[in-house]
Amino acid sequence: MKPIFVQLQCAPGKTYEVADAIYKTELVSELYSTSGEYDLLMKVYVQEDKDIGKFINEHIANIPGIIRSLTTLTFTAF
Repeated sequence: MKPIFVQLQCAPGKTYEVADAIYKTELVSELYSTSGEYDLLMKVYVQEDKDIGKFINEHIANIPGIIRSLTTLTFTAF
């Protein structure tokens, strides 16, 4: 499994609804509220052979209330 981090920008007033919907998917390892341009930061483990873009689009980005996402891929754990 490969860990990836996804930051989400939510529509005003929708952050808690988005967070609840994400938890209901049971796909997220960790989920945090953040300050700055993005509202949520999540850590997800994806199988090595899976298309990460397709995974995010099918399971995360289509959740109502999400305006924008930023995905960070990981390479090595220290």
